Amino acid sequence: MALLDNTDLKILNLLQMNARLTIKQLASELQKSHTPVFERVKKLEERGYIKRYVAILDAKLINRQLKAFTHVQLKEHSQKILSEFEKEVVKFHEVMECYHMTGAFDFILKIAVKDMEAYHEFLMQKLSKLPDIGTLQSFFVMSEAKHETAYLLEYNEK
Repeated sequence: MALLDNTDLKILNLLQMNARLTIKQLASELQKSHTPVFERVKKLEERGYIKRYVAILDAKLINRQLKAFTHVQLKEHSQKILSEFEKEVVKFHEVMECYHMTGAFDFILKIAVKDMEAYHEFLMQKLSKLPDIGTLQSFFVMSEAKHETAYLLEYNEK
C-alpha cells in the first residue's frame, strides 16, 4: 500500500464500486486527463492490485439462494492431507469460498446451492466422499444483512 498514492486509491475505490467505468469516466471523476489514468489502471493491473473484473450476480435469480457455511474437521492434520483436501474441495462449483482456519475446525466453506435438497446431494455425493473428513458442521444463512465485495481504501483529501 505504501506504493499507492491518493489517485491510485481513488481509482481502486471507484473500480470496486463499478468495474465498467471507462477510462474517460474515471478521468472525469478524478479530474485528470485520460492518458495518465489509463497508465495508472494498467500499472495497478500489472502490479496485481486489480486481480480481475467480475459481474456480481443475484443469487436468487440464478437459483443459488441457499447459502451454508460448513465447518470441516479432518481426521489427520499433515501438510499432505490438508493440501489434498484443499486441492479437491475447491474443484466443486458449489464451494464459493474456502478458508483454512485455526481453531476447532480446519476449514470453513461457503456453499451456494438451490435448496436444501441440493445441499444434501452435495454433502452426500461430493463433500463427504473426500478422504480424511472427520466432522462436518453446517450453518445455514437465514438472511443477509451485509455482503460487501469492496474494501474501503482510505486516502487523504487534498
